[in-house]
Amino acid sequence: MFTGIIEEIGTITAVAPAGDGVRLTVHAPKAVSDAAHGDSIAVSGVCLTVIDQGADWFAADVMKQTLDMSTLEGVATGRVINLERATAAHGRLGGHIVQGHIDGTGEVVEVRPGDQWRVIRIALPAHLAPLVVDKGSIAVDGVSLTVSDASPAAEATPWFEVSLIPETLEATTLGARVPGDRVNLETDILARHVQRLLSFTSPNPAPAPSGAPTEGGSR
Repeated sequence: MFTGIIEEIGTITAVAPAGDGVRLTVHAPKAVSDAAHGDSIAVSGVCLTVIDQGADWFAADVMKQTLDMSTLEGVATGRVINLERATAAHGRLGGHIVQGHIDGTGEVVEVRPGDQWRVIRIALPAHLAPLVVDKGSIAVDGVSLTVSDASPAAEATPWFEVSLIPETLEATTLGARVPGDRVNLETDILARHVQRLLSFTSPNPAPAPSGAPTEGGSR
């Protein structure tokens, strides 16, 4: 579990084939300062497991499904990424609950600079649009952000906007994003649970199939 507060910007130093996935080596001095084999580290929002490490690097395997769902598809050496270690149970929840399970990717369609901040508009897949709400939380490349605006429900191409303060622009990779860039998106876990629960709601629920256990019965 993560909070979306980025601890350092790392660099991909090696990419090696691993079956239908890849093994990444990441330069990450702070992330590995107290890491152990099997620990979780979020790489631009993607939860990966440490399988090997050194004084300033770690290696992690990325399976094909993760490559297909995230911007790690086609990853190459030299790419800079946001890094966050898993949060400690006694730590502060500075951002919001982030699982490191990417819902998909979005595309930066507009960047509007301000005097001390920057507004980024991101187009997202239509099936994710209902999960994004104005003033709600979203993780973009692993960064916990507050949605500052969102497209109307009838918009043909849904989008949302986030407003980035100077600290976010400097401490994460989002400061370098330009139109056309793909970013990893993870919607709010609470919104996903509500959507799932509502999908089972029906004014006339179907009866249990014959032989199915009733409430209180054994399985």
